[in-house]
Amino acid sequence: MRTLEPGNAPNTGGVGHIHNCPAICLNRHSKSGFTLAEVVVSIAIMMLVFCSIILTYVETSYRAEWSGYSLAAQSLSLAQLEQARSGIWDNSLNKNDITNIGGTTLTNWTWTAGTGGGTGKGWTSTTLDLPISGSNVVTATNFVTIKMMYLNGVTNPPIQIQMVTVDTVWPFSMFGKMKLYTNRTASMYGMDNRDDTSL
Repeated sequence: MRTLEPGNAPNTGGVGHIHNCPAICLNRHSKSGFTLAEVVVSIAIMMLVFCSIILTYVETSYRAEWSGYSLAAQSLSLAQLEQARSGIWDNSLNKNDITNIGGTTLTNWTWTAGTGGGTGKGWTSTTLDLPISGSNVVTATNFVTIKMMYLNGVTNPPIQIQMVTVDTVWPFSMFGKMKLYTNRTASMYGMDNRDDTSL
């Protein structure tokens, strides 16, 4: 009696022929998945992307807060200039409120005589920002300089002006580092004359 070997069986569709059975002879590559190295690289790329997004969000938050502080400091500086603008400087009335502002509202006010009149310096502190809760109030300092001088550099004709400069210094903490920033504003004021008889 003849016995059929599995490898030599004719293609009759019977169970003795193994090599022509599609259920057994599947390609191994059709069942392959991701390797460990591919998974690790994918996770690393995702971490880099998410870290970049988080850092961008934090940086944007700091910049928005910094812009708010800078705008508040500019407002404080302009408010100091408005005090000088509202003052009366009139020699016919023997009144100079601009230089008197330093002696009444500023700390450590000093006046140094010089060409054209002199230079006065002082400072004042004010609140820049109030916290939502707690007592960590942010304070800004206005350093005010008032300089009386002649516009054309000579005393004849006597075109006298006063230049008021305000340097507002305020702190800001970013990524654990405290830095000081300065907003500077300046304006020049001319003499008024409210007594027509002195002209």
